[in-house]
Amino acid sequence: MKKHFPSITVFFLFIASLFLSSCTEEAQRGLRAVPTAFGNLNEIVVIMDTDLWDGPLGDTIRYYYSSAYPLLPQPEPIFDLRQFTPEELEAERLRKELRTYMFVGNLSDANSPTTKMIIRDIGEEKARRAREDTAFNSIIGRDKWAKGQLVIYQFANSFDELSANLKENFPAVKKRVHEFDSKKLGAYVYLGGENKKLEEQIRTSMGVNLKVPSDYFLAINDGNIIWIRKETDVISSNIMMKKVKYTDQAQLTKEYLLALRDSIGRHYISSTLPDTYMQVNAIDLPVLSSPTKINGYYAIDARGIWEIVNDYMGGAFVSYLILNPNTSELLFIDGFLHAPGEDKRDFMMQLEHVVKTVKF
Repeated sequence: MKKHFPSITVFFLFIASLFLSSCTEEAQRGLRAVPTAFGNLNEIVVIMDTDLWDGPLGDTIRYYYSSAYPLLPQPEPIFDLRQFTPEELEAERLRKELRTYMFVGNLSDANSPTTKMIIRDIGEEKARRAREDTAFNSIIGRDKWAKGQLVIYQFANSFDELSANLKENFPAVKKRVHEFDSKKLGAYVYLGGENKKLEEQIRTSMGVNLKVPSDYFLAINDGNIIWIRKETDVISSNIMMKKVKYTDQAQLTKEYLLALRDSIGRHYISSTLPDTYMQVNAIDLPVLSSPTKINGYYAIDARGIWEIVNDYMGGAFVSYLILNPNTSELLFIDGFLHAPGEDKRDFMMQLEHVVKTVKF
């Protein structure tokens, strides 16, 4: 009986080898762990046909998505764009593991590789709805090829409709991408934790809560203002705060906010040269201002560039004047950056992320 066992073993090994060799590439891919998406903040990978990217539709995308980030001394785009065709996307596996994608296609072009991909992804039923209802022109998806992905589909039934949709949808898409990036941005800003001691000083002096990254230190706390700073080899990142008694609605204006900022700059901030002080430079670039809300609190903001009078220094700033619902006070909170020779967009976004953690 024992002499039959080897033949039975060989038979089962043969069957097993046939089974394993029959596994398709798709099945083998299914056995791999789902990767985590990687890539930079403020980057959008555009998936569309090359002829569209190189034509007026591509120009429309670049006009809005690569427009200047508000407001920096030298222009930098709101988003960094990369473009792939579906064929280029399929050619390299890592191209499917980036963070943010935007598919753009004309549903009436049945021969378009991008259109075919969009229809396959959203399904025939939604594609049929899009053909019948022009208001249905975008879909948001998540985690298509990797964990932590945002996937935006924009489509229409003609090139003219698609161009109009790209323009109309831009504010909502911009907001969605920035909200998506916010978690990663916060993780980077607070990589080293929080400066609890400094947070307590701010709470005691200003009556507000602010999440302060561990690499900030106290520059001034004189009972009138608090100034905290972060210094590296390439940047100086600064946040100033001051409480102001609220007596008149006219205080919640661009003019009052800028006058308050200039008064603080003249009194507290200078370079190493004599007779220098900080002021808003509204001549070389305009100051952008609008009503807004910070964590539900009514506020007015201002964005522009600052300069040091009688010296060659300058940079970007963002200021908020926030109405404290619990007291008859306004909180002035300002973030300003000095980063000569460096791109400033991402640094300003990190700074503003901290400023926007303020709560009463």
